[in-house]
Amino acid sequence: MTTTAYPQVRTLEEFQTQPDDYKLAIRKIVRSHAINELYGARVFDEPAIAFAPTPYAKWLTCRVAMEEYGHHVRFKELGEQVGLHEADMLPGGDKRPLSIFEFELKSWAEFCVIKLLADLAEILQVEDLLHCSFHPLRNLARMTMPEERFHAQFGEDFSKDLIETEAGRTAVQDAIDRYYPLLPPFFGRAKSANNAAFRQFGIKQRTNEAMREDYVGRARTLVEDQLGLTLPIAA
Repeated sequence: MTTTAYPQVRTLEEFQTQPDDYKLAIRKIVRSHAINELYGARVFDEPAIAFAPTPYAKWLTCRVAMEEYGHHVRFKELGEQVGLHEADMLPGGDKRPLSIFEFELKSWAEFCVIKLLADLAEILQVEDLLHCSFHPLRNLARMTMPEERFHAQFGEDFSKDLIETEAGRTAVQDAIDRYYPLLPPFFGRAKSANNAAFRQFGIKQRTNEAMREDYVGRARTLVEDQLGLTLPIAA
């Protein structure tokens, strides 16, 4: 968890004076968030409105979708301020969305599990930016975090509702069995050169390996201790 004590970069003007490697690292993170927030909203959050079983559930799902699109807009705006073009922050070209979005959403139970587990993973990613040396990105992470926590709580609350019936319990466990194995790789490769640069510049705090280990522990507590279900062993 050790990081280099990189000087704080408080403004966009100060950002422009940083080494090219620093600016590239910031652009990589901002671009990734902009692309994946948009793609997730398109393939999971907006389609899930049709699966939501009640007006109340639809209302909250609409809120989730609105906020996820809002995250894309915020990251896109910051991206443009640090030198990215709008086209750089859209899915396609040389930047594919994360593999967790390749899961084909077909049911309400699946969406609840996606919010339960994928948004927990996103919380860990945002946590690692809360003390980022680049203050505009740090501030964006702090603005985003309450909404990410709401999305994860949404998944937990509706999953708990579903498991009150035997059919719902079976559906949630099945969704966990199929979706969870996609999530540990979300944290990136061990000994990643990108992650080493992020930590060198004080942009991120932890190694990919440490974040993955933390995530697996939190996911196990959530699924097994709180829901009474089984977390499969991921490859």
